[in-house]
Amino acid sequence: MTTTDDRRWMTAAIELSRLSPPAEGAYSVGAVVVDEHGEEMARGYSRETDPHVHAEESALAKLVPNDPRLAGATLYSTLEPCSQRKSRPRTCTQLTLASGVRRVVIAWREPPLFVGDCIGVETLREAGVTVVELSDMAAQARAVNAHLPGLSS
Repeated sequence: MTTTDDRRWMTAAIELSRLSPPAEGAYSVGAVVVDEHGEEMARGYSRETDPHVHAEESALAKLVPNDPRLAGATLYSTLEPCSQRKSRPRTCTQLTLASGVRRVVIAWREPPLFVGDCIGVETLREAGVTVVELSDMAAQARAVNAHLPGLSS
């Protein structure tokens, strides 16, 4: 189920993604973690702290592990959490599952530009996480990635 708050927080995540330094081999993504009362817990964006950090990873790293609020929290990400990764041992899907977040809202699914078949959404759903896709906001998230081949239109 989509709410007005979902659109507001996704808009914030899209704005965050614009802070990502463009990189030839990586998406520019924004992520926000919000507790069940609608209060922001953390935010992050791609390449915020180093050239390989992903948005979800950046946001989740700012939280205390096992924070009890995470079980009722929602992770907003402009792109489907990655299910494969070369630069780190754990994917954003694995980090999300380990955090205890039970709801994820995305704007668009990862296209087969770097990974042939991202299965972040499927993996999260199989683990019991509710995943909501705001596909009507995908064009906004995609526009931030116009620096990548095949995504400029």
